[in-house]
Amino acid sequence: MSTLKPLQLDIVSDVVCPWCYIGKRRLESALALVPDVPIEVRWRPYFLNPWVPREGMTRKDYLIAKFGSVAAYGKISKSVVAAAQEVGLEYHPEKVSRQPNTTDCHRLIHWAGQAPQGDRSAAMKQRLMELYFRDGADLSDTDVLVQAAADCGLDAGQVRARLATDEDVDLIAAQAEEATDKGIGGVPTYVFAGKYAVSGAQDPQMLARAIRQVSAEVNAQAAE
Repeated sequence: MSTLKPLQLDIVSDVVCPWCYIGKRRLESALALVPDVPIEVRWRPYFLNPWVPREGMTRKDYLIAKFGSVAAYGKISKSVVAAAQEVGLEYHPEKVSRQPNTTDCHRLIHWAGQAPQGDRSAAMKQRLMELYFRDGADLSDTDVLVQAAADCGLDAGQVRARLATDEDVDLIAAQAEEATDKGIGGVPTYVFAGKYAVSGAQDPQMLARAIRQVSAEVNAQAAE
C-alpha cells in the first residue's frame, strides 16, 4: 500500500464543453500511466455558457448567438468530432436540438460525489456528456437527468425530488464563480495540489508528467 500523500486534482469543466469531454478521456489515459501515484480527483463546476436560461434554449438559437450561424459551427465542429474519434468517443453535433443550462447537471455530479455507495461523480460526469455529445439528449429535461442518475446508481425518486428544489443551486453558482475569480477562463482546467493550473485537453503523457512532478513536490514538503 502506498505511503505517498494523495495528490489533490481538481478538474474545472462543463458537461457541454466538447474539449472537456475529450479531456476527460485523455485524463483517464494519463491516470493509467501513473498507477503508483495516489490521486484524489474532484470535479468542479464551470459554466461555459452562463447566459443560457435555466430552461435551456434551442440549439439553433444558441449557435446563432454564439457563433453567428449554424453553418459557422458546422465548420468548427469537424475538428472537434475528429479529436473525439481519436480517443474513442462519439460526438454527433447534428443530434443536439436543445442547449441546456448546466446548473442541474453540476448538481447531479455534486450529489453523485456524496452517494452512500461511494463517489460516483466521475461516472455521472461521463454519463451526462455521453447523453449530450453522443446521443443528443436534452440535459434540461428532468426525466433525462433522473434516468442518468439512476444509470449511475442513485435513487431516481430522491433525485427527482431534489431537482424540484433549489438545493445546492447557490453552492454550484458560488463554486463556478470562484473558478472565474481565480482567473480560469477556459476549460478543462486541471488544478494540481490547489496551486498549479494547466488548461486545455492536454496530452496524456504531459498530464502524467505533471502528476508525477507535483506529487513528488507535495510529498517532499510533507517530509520536511
